Formats: sequence, structure tokens, C-alpha cells
Amino acid sequence: MIKFIFKRLLQGLLVIWGITTLLFFIFSVLGDPAQMIAGQRSDLDTEEAIRKQFYLDKPLVSQYLLYLNDLSPVSWLSQENPNFDSYSYQKLIGSKTAFLALKAPFFRRSFQTNREVSAMLAEKLPGTFILALSSIVLASFVGIFLGVIASQRLNSWFDRAIIFSTMLGISAPSFFMGVLIIWVFAVLLGDFTQLPVTGYLVEETPFGTSWQWSTLILPSIALGIRPLAIITQLTRSSMIDVQGMDFVRTARAKGLKERVVLFRHTLRNALNPVATSISSWFASLLAGAFFIEYIFGWQGIGKLTIEALSKNDYPVILGAAIFIGFIFVLVNLSVDVLYTRLDPRVKIG
Repeated sequence: MIKFIFKRLLQGLLVIWGITTLLFFIFSVLGDPAQMIAGQRSDLDTEEAIRKQFYLDKPLVSQYLLYLNDLSPVSWLSQENPNFDSYSYQKLIGSKTAFLALKAPFFRRSFQTNREVSAMLAEKLPGTFILALSSIVLASFVGIFLGVIASQRLNSWFDRAIIFSTMLGISAPSFFMGVLIIWVFAVLLGDFTQLPVTGYLVEETPFGTSWQWSTLILPSIALGIRPLAIITQLTRSSMIDVQGMDFVRTARAKGLKERVVLFRHTLRNALNPVATSISSWFASLLAGAFFIEYIFGWQGIGKLTIEALSKNDYPVILGAAIFIGFIFVLVNLSVDVLYTRLDPRVKIG
């Protein structure tokens, strides 16, 4: 198990390194960040100070190696580094001015706000997490419920309707579903639903903090439609497979009630692949809520990244990409380990 986890972590780090390298060199040839930060009316001294702060006065390969040094948890630090005061570190070996240290990854500072990228991501993470969690909970409960009913009514009108609806849900892009949901629930049925199109969960008012739970409904539905469709189909197919197995027929032969056979024997064993799918989709929703957050004005990492793209704020884009890749690595590893616990027939290695 330990060997497997170490191997998967190493593979994940290589993926993150590849993403970092590709994006770094792409952004490095798209323009001069110093002029963009300083503005068109800046003087040469201002631009030179900005280039020094962001290492833009060094060759491209040196910039790349310095960026990897900032990201690495074990780094060579020097007090001559313009960002030295921004590091959070524990000295290992070396002199007072230059030493090897154990530190937190440093994602640099935003070109636009001069804030640390890690602080900006940490500020937006709760919004993305709440949206992804509410979407996957909605998709899981509704999807499993519809899948179980469809599996018990094979070839009926309900079963055919479920198959057709789930195919539409899988095929439709999330941004299209977001616009469609706004048109249906906020425009056509707006007088009845009274649901806001944009907004965030927490709103600061002169009287204190106000929780606006209604702002979570529409983006959760829009983001959860595709996983709901897949979970429904997967539950239906898994239920059909398990219903024909010997232990289910044995349970019925013992005279157990159909409800007991359905929930204790059939559904319990059919949920193994469904649980794996739910875990994987949760990671995807954490990383793939960009357009939904932007359409609904939801304050999350996706909206932050799109705004950074529009402003060529490369440190924020790189930081978000690395963070999302790290989430995928951890969640996929957790899913692999969890699956061996859910299904004893699966062995690692």
C-alpha cells in the first residue's frame, strides 16, 4: 500500500510539474509583464524595480528555475531574494544569508493587486468548495434515487425517459445549462421562484453578516446536472448487473421482503462503482466550476482565474492551475485507496 501511494504521488507530482512548465513558458512569450503592471506612462526606474521583484531581469531559464525553487517545499533561500520576507520557512542547513530550508510553497504575487497568490486562492476556496459540495450532494441523492427506480421498471416509459434525459444531461455543456437554467427559473418562472441570478452565499450589510442561501440553488443545479446524469446511468446499470447475481436470488429464496433485498443486498453492492464516480466527480467539480462561477457571479477560484486570464495576471493563473492539479492528484489517490476498502475483490498492485 505504501509503495503504491508513493508511486501515485510521484506520478502526480510529475503531472503538476508538466503543467507548471508548459504554462510558464507559454506565458513568458506573451508579453512584458513589467510594462503591463507599471502602465503605459511609467518610467524606466519603475519598470526596472518591477522586473527585479518578479525576476524578469534574469534569463528565461533562470526565471523558470527560480519559480520551481519558490514552489518546492525544500528550497535554497537567500536574503538577497526580493521576496525573502514573504517566505514561511524553517532553516535546515547553511549560513545566515543563504541556506537550505523547509518552507511552504510560494506562488508569487499577483501582477494586479500585489497580494500573495496563495492568500487569494485560500480566500476563494471556500466558495468553490461549498458550490462543488452542494452540487455533488444534489447529484448523488437524486441520481441514485432515479437510477434505482429506473432499474426496477426496465423498458417502461419512466426508464426510457430517464435514459433520454441523462443522455441530454451528459451531452450539454455546463455553460449552456447555466444559461438555460437562468432563462427558465429566473426569467420565465422568476415571479414564482424569486431566485437571484447572481450573488454570493455571504453578504455584508450595515446590520451584520447575512446568509443568502437562495444564491446557491441555481449554480448548484447547473453544475450538478452532468454528474447527476452519469450517476443515474451508473446506478441503473450497476443495479441491473447485481440483481442477476446468485446472492440476490438466494436472498429472495430465503423469503426476505423485497424491500430488504433491494436496499440491503442489491443497492449496497451496486454502490461500489457509484461511490468511486462520486469521488471523482467531486474533484472535477472543484476544478471545473469556472464558467458556472463566472455566469452566476459566484466568488470562487474559477471566477478568480477567469478574471486573471482577462487581465494577463500570470501568477494567479499558474497558482490556480497548480492548485487544481494538486486537488486532482489527492482525490484520485483517495478514490483508488477507498475503492479497495469498498470492494475487497480489488487488490492494489
